[in-house]
Amino acid sequence: MNDNNLENMLGRNEHETNHSPEHTVQKEQERHTQESFGYQWYVVVICMVAYILSFVDRQILSLMIEPIKQDLMLTDTQFSLLQGLAFSLFYAFMGIPIAALADKKSRIKIISIGIAFWSLATAACGLSKNFIQMFIARLSVGAGEAALSPAFYSIVTDLFPKEKLGRALGLYAIGAFIGSGLAFLIGGYVISLLKNVDMVFLPVIGQLKTWQLTFFIVGLPGVLLALVMILTVKEPKRKGLKLDQNGQVIQASFKNSIAFIKTHKKTFFCHFIGFSFYTMMLYSLLGWAPAFYMRHFDLDASQTGYILGSIILIANTAGALFCGWLIDYFSKKGYSDAAIRAGMIGCAALVLPSVLFTQVDNIYLSFGLIFIAMFFSTFPIPASAAATQMLTPNQLRAQVSAKFLLISNLIALGVGTTAVALLTDKYFENTLMVGNSISIVNAIAGIIGVFLLFKGCKYYRESILLEKLN
Repeated sequence: MNDNNLENMLGRNEHETNHSPEHTVQKEQERHTQESFGYQWYVVVICMVAYILSFVDRQILSLMIEPIKQDLMLTDTQFSLLQGLAFSLFYAFMGIPIAALADKKSRIKIISIGIAFWSLATAACGLSKNFIQMFIARLSVGAGEAALSPAFYSIVTDLFPKEKLGRALGLYAIGAFIGSGLAFLIGGYVISLLKNVDMVFLPVIGQLKTWQLTFFIVGLPGVLLALVMILTVKEPKRKGLKLDQNGQVIQASFKNSIAFIKTHKKTFFCHFIGFSFYTMMLYSLLGWAPAFYMRHFDLDASQTGYILGSIILIANTAGALFCGWLIDYFSKKGYSDAAIRAGMIGCAALVLPSVLFTQVDNIYLSFGLIFIAMFFSTFPIPASAAATQMLTPNQLRAQVSAKFLLISNLIALGVGTTAVALLTDKYFENTLMVGNSISIVNAIAGIIGVFLLFKGCKYYRESILLEKLN
């Protein structure tokens, strides 16, 4: 069922609407909105830059796997806990109370404080002397980054009409992949630059290993960005507030967000779990592809950083923008399930290349396959966000988004990256077999993701209709 059918069911009369005074006012508002889009895109861009820094800060760890493991004496499983669970634990759970604030208080202030906090926590990773200290620092990075996406998703729906929402979310989403690409490129450059330097000296802090210095280089610029945001971005007016039967605005509470999810429980089950398994494939690629290429093809960290960084910058950014365009295309064609539909297509297209890139012996063929995989691995970020925002009323958007991110990060980042490590350490008992572990995890996650998103399309259309009727 598409939106044209929905409008017929709701009894809309297009001819009468086009000649009504309300229509004239609406057209004037649309014209004014078009004129002011420059500032709206600026807000998206500055949040995208924050997203870039967040992914640089979280992803830089994977490129420095070998020196960190050696200096802190870690196994693959311990390293996966730093990379996945330590980050996702606080990122997921802190997102709930922060999102509750975002549905009531200034979202811009919340984002700015979060940027400053995670940036300082990233720098603190460079001071870690053992597993526990690094684990706590990574927890703090996750807690700070939890402030960004739920608040942004709430903001962007106040800034753009539905037909532009996909592109706005797609532009924001490329921040994740520009950040991941830059993490590899910056890390590769620093490692190459300082390959003959064992220790560096910083005033006050003292002597540091080169991998510790890298955390300072990528972490501290975020403090400046937080200042720019608080000084140049204003809190937008909230739109699309839902009313109860008495005409009163429904309160932005945890209880009401849970009640809304229960009203559409089949839709949100397929959405939350389906996109979580889809995102598991993305984090499996980002988290373990560097280790695979260094171990299987004997590339050094610098070479791996340059090559994967370039692939991610091109393939992933193009994929995120294409997904945003695809969502808007389906929306204009009248599909009310546009975002879920785009996600299902991307997940289905990702399965084969994400499994096969580790199973070929030709390095150039492997890079070709991972390029395709990286392109389609981007779809879950803009698609899952658009699906949530199009269905959820304004005062609950941040909280519903945070609940999705809670589940998604625990499954995708917490379980997914650790599952690869456990297969490598416990089943294969050989770190050179990390490629097989990646393939197994991606195959299982991909099949589950495609099935749930396919089922979710039908439930999502029904939920949209129910909200329109209410």
